[in-house]
Amino acid sequence: MSYGFNILCYKSKTLSNGEHPLMIRICKDGKRKFISLGISVHPQHWDFTKNQPKRNCPNREYIEKLIAEKSREYAETIIEMKADGRDFTATTLQERMHGKKSKPTVENLFAEQIGRLRSTGRLGYAMNLQDTCNSLRKYLGHLDIYFSSIDADCLYGYECWQRKQGIGVNTIGRRMRILQMMYNTAVKKQCAKAADSPFLKYKASRLHEETAKRSLRKEDILRIIGYETDNRPRRFALDLFIFSYCMGGINFIDMAYLTERNIRDGHLAYERHKTHKKICLPLQEQAVEILSRYRRPESPYLFPILNSTYKTEQQQRNRIRKMLESVNKRLRAIGKELELPIKLTTYCARHSFATILKHSGVNIGLISEALGHSNPTITQVYLARFEDSQVADAMKHLL
Repeated sequence: MSYGFNILCYKSKTLSNGEHPLMIRICKDGKRKFISLGISVHPQHWDFTKNQPKRNCPNREYIEKLIAEKSREYAETIIEMKADGRDFTATTLQERMHGKKSKPTVENLFAEQIGRLRSTGRLGYAMNLQDTCNSLRKYLGHLDIYFSSIDADCLYGYECWQRKQGIGVNTIGRRMRILQMMYNTAVKKQCAKAADSPFLKYKASRLHEETAKRSLRKEDILRIIGYETDNRPRRFALDLFIFSYCMGGINFIDMAYLTERNIRDGHLAYERHKTHKKICLPLQEQAVEILSRYRRPESPYLFPILNSTYKTEQQQRNRIRKMLESVNKRLRAIGKELELPIKLTTYCARHSFATILKHSGVNIGLISEALGHSNPTITQVYLARFEDSQVADAMKHLL
């Protein structure tokens, strides 16, 4: 009885990207069986003589670790079957491997966590986890691995890859902190060991940089308000920016959900999606004019961002994200045309609202610089302590 197995780059099959799949070859009594590892390598990155990835192979450390892990699993299974006094074939060995209750993979744990967040209504956080999962999958090729397979070298490689893709430091930092949270989840589920955590060596906290200036001077705001265009998408983007600026820096997602019920006695009253704080501000003349342009009797929403076709909250969030990207693209084009000192986005309206009021001498307690800079909830606490007349007087400084 002769048997053996090894992992090789399967040259007999070429994928559409020119790569060959890595396969486990099981040999038993002259019979062979090939099982895919779910990962592929370009032939120029594989040493066919030594049967291992070359030094210049992308993700070499990860591939070597995967090969070692799979080899160990198959070796242990063969020992178990021999200890049970059971003969085996290549097919029964594969069946035994697949029949084992395996620990959840990185893909499994992400899917489980994302599902839990969605079921509890934490859609924004769920989308951040999905973004990290998609990005990591793109880097590694697949996520059919265990968190115990991810080491510090893999994380440094992932960070380097993202930088080459032009991803910002803060986005990389957010993804790495999510990965750290997921690794800790794997530890709690006994799928990984805390002592082996790659985050003991790799520090995700260092990935942070000060956000670029996002506020504009009042004279720049007035130039934006005075910008003329017959282009309807640009006009819409411009109106959303001006509405946000005039109405306390209201966020895009909150504007998307506004309905007639949010207009009360000459005020805009709504609850922020992010903090669930209740906001009530006097409607400015400029804002009233903008609302009149977009009100439609057939739609409950004040702005044409959402409609009845987007029924679930997830569908609505996806629509809002796409619309925000479109609006910001047009705002950046307007900002470039006006030669503004910063990239123009909807969030600039929020920062500019706070900064311009502060520079106009408005009570720092009423409009805190913390709006969008450090802790936005402080601003909401202070706003709740002032009378409507004080808020209205303060907002006169905007234009």
